[in-house]
Amino acid sequence: MLAITKSFGLNGLDGYAVSVEIDLHHSLPGFSLVGLGDTAVKESHERVRSAIKNSCFSYPALKIVANLAPADVKKEGTHFDLPIAIGILSASEQLDYNTFQDTVMLGELSLDGSLRAVNGMLPLLISMAQQGVKKVVIPKENEAEASYVKGLEIYALETLRDVVSFFKCEAEFKPVEQKEWSNTQSEESPYDIKYIKGQVVAKRAMEIAVAGGHNILLIGPPGSGKTMLAKSVLSILPDMSFEEALEVAKIHSIAGVLDKKDGIVNTRPFRSPHHTASYVALTGGGANAKPGEISLAHNGVLFLDEMPEYSRHTLETLRQPLEDKVITIARSNKTVTYPANFMLIASMNPCPCGNYGSTTKECRCTATQIHNYLNKLSGPLMDRIDLHVEVDSVSYGELISEGQAEDSATVKSRIDKARKIQQQRFEGQSIFSNAQMSAKATKEFCKLDKKGIQLMESAFEKLQLSARARDRILRVARTIADLDGEQNILPKHLAEAVQYRSLDRKYRV
Repeated sequence: MLAITKSFGLNGLDGYAVSVEIDLHHSLPGFSLVGLGDTAVKESHERVRSAIKNSCFSYPALKIVANLAPADVKKEGTHFDLPIAIGILSASEQLDYNTFQDTVMLGELSLDGSLRAVNGMLPLLISMAQQGVKKVVIPKENEAEASYVKGLEIYALETLRDVVSFFKCEAEFKPVEQKEWSNTQSEESPYDIKYIKGQVVAKRAMEIAVAGGHNILLIGPPGSGKTMLAKSVLSILPDMSFEEALEVAKIHSIAGVLDKKDGIVNTRPFRSPHHTASYVALTGGGANAKPGEISLAHNGVLFLDEMPEYSRHTLETLRQPLEDKVITIARSNKTVTYPANFMLIASMNPCPCGNYGSTTKECRCTATQIHNYLNKLSGPLMDRIDLHVEVDSVSYGELISEGQAEDSATVKSRIDKARKIQQQRFEGQSIFSNAQMSAKATKEFCKLDKKGIQLMESAFEKLQLSARARDRILRVARTIADLDGEQNILPKHLAEAVQYRSLDRKYRV
């Protein structure tokens, strides 16, 4: 008495086919599961047995052996409950083996036989569609995210009894209705940039950073508006495409933070982990190699408030993903790679008291204290941040002024135009913003005239820039030119880009 059901496992963002083999034979009643299942998989026995009994089916008093093939690959998750249960019912001749041979099954079983949602459903379904699967049965609670996957006939059912009825054709079940994705964004954000008083230079720098996807560091005393500036980015970020939204939703689905009601992500993520977060929480990992904050911020923003308060070891883990836009997590039982293409916004005080370099308040820190505080940020990490912006305290007159600055809608319209120019420039390439340009692309699209070459040479020597810093200045200059609608990088664009690289030298004591 042997039955084989079809399921899928997940390795990072990629799914792979799993055959669930169930064998029943006369021996002392018991249940053995083989095939490198984790603890959640091994505990499926008790859930499956109770679900079968409470669904008014007969649980065989025989020796049950379940094998998850391929047996040399680690299996994780609770979604193997359903295929195991269906395999047991088929092997015990309560369900015809031929009724489900073309169907992949996923779902966690509760003790009463109902199907519960599982994490990672979206990447699993996308992998199935890519590998030619045609029919899938999933829990009803995962219906929303399944509605955005094309190329599959998906049935979202509520209980084990419903699944059996579906295979026996005892009731009519309709496949999940496909939805069209729409980018829904509120008309006005509570963090509209027009509410920020003063800070003209900082707001200009933030616009440049968003337009080109550049990393930015805000340096200034407490209460100068650094956090509000960072949060205002939510109102000027360019709209996501469906492909970007699907990428983000896959990562959020694996992490278990995807909204089960919507089943998709409609706005760019904005992640702001506390400074006590460990490097594993930031980069991802753990026993199951789950995505961390930098992957959850993919296609969005990672905001590190008071950057020097994070441990140096944690900050240094950012260096590789900031450069490569991916993070590879290696564990003893698996190695997975998650995308990590995010825009970094960081803020910091220039010293422990916060007033070093301020034009309005006096600093009380010693030179040693300032040096130790700033030394938490290494040179290589600072090199990977494109814009360094000073944010000084706002005067009382600026705070009570009635006049309003440009609103976020106006700023966003300029950013969208600049992004459209970049899309046309990089058409057919896997580059979506100026910040993602390779060395080859930088050389091709960031050419300078004679005056620009002289200015770049002078800045390189006086500021003691690295080769990486030079390339990042050129990319920022390219973005400034795009905002101005200029085809070529002019000396004024380069000069503005250079000034955003000088502050880190000022504060390196």
